[in-house]
Amino acid sequence: MPQPVMPRCWRVETKPHKFCPGCGHGLILKALGEVIDELGIQDRTVFGCDIGCSLLSWDFFNLDSVQTHHGRTTPVMVGIKRANPRLLAIAYMGDGGGYAIGSQHLVNAAARNENITVLLANNTVYAMTGGQMAPTTMPEQKTETTPYGRDPALTGPPMQGPEMVAAITNEGAYVARGTIANLRQLKGYIKKALQNQMAGGGFSFVEALSSCPTNWRTNAEETWRFVEQDMVKHFQVGEIKTPAVKEKAG
Repeated sequence: MPQPVMPRCWRVETKPHKFCPGCGHGLILKALGEVIDELGIQDRTVFGCDIGCSLLSWDFFNLDSVQTHHGRTTPVMVGIKRANPRLLAIAYMGDGGGYAIGSQHLVNAAARNENITVLLANNTVYAMTGGQMAPTTMPEQKTETTPYGRDPALTGPPMQGPEMVAAITNEGAYVARGTIANLRQLKGYIKKALQNQMAGGGFSFVEALSSCPTNWRTNAEETWRFVEQDMVKHFQVGEIKTPAVKEKAG
């Protein structure tokens, strides 16, 4: 049988990837790799990944890559971008790295309209450390630290990251939420985010609803039902903010 065509920016020797079976990280990264190929930006792209399951992507691409301390991927990529504005900086992280320990950096980079692209995988749990409650854990969802289900009265509602970013960025920002259940749409959002950075528009942010059957303790059917039906009840998929088009003077 013919072998599937891999994106040119993939490091073939690191495949298959090290993520758990059914994990959504591989799908998100495949979409990103295809976008990098299609835009022809491999030679000037820098990929940064966070601690957590996302760290397993440190050698995923044949790109200049860096693995950062937990929650510090955003400022590291901001520093790289400021040092060499020609480069395209991509920060890849999970919901814990972006919305918990890294939330301060995410908020301030967005408020300053730093010209980088942040791609965040939302699987509603702290996956690498055993499935504890995360900022995105949904109401009544059972985790290792919420065995009876998350109680919003005690812990608050799940974090709405893209909506928060959209509220504090300027008119040049691009913000969207996609899902691995619609990979073509997600890939389109990632491409728009990188194109916005290429155009100098400013901060670009894409959240991807992702799967974690290992910690959800779900089979294939239950996993897809969780992603396609349960998650979208709390996380609206779509473009949340697009760069404003400035009218030309007559």
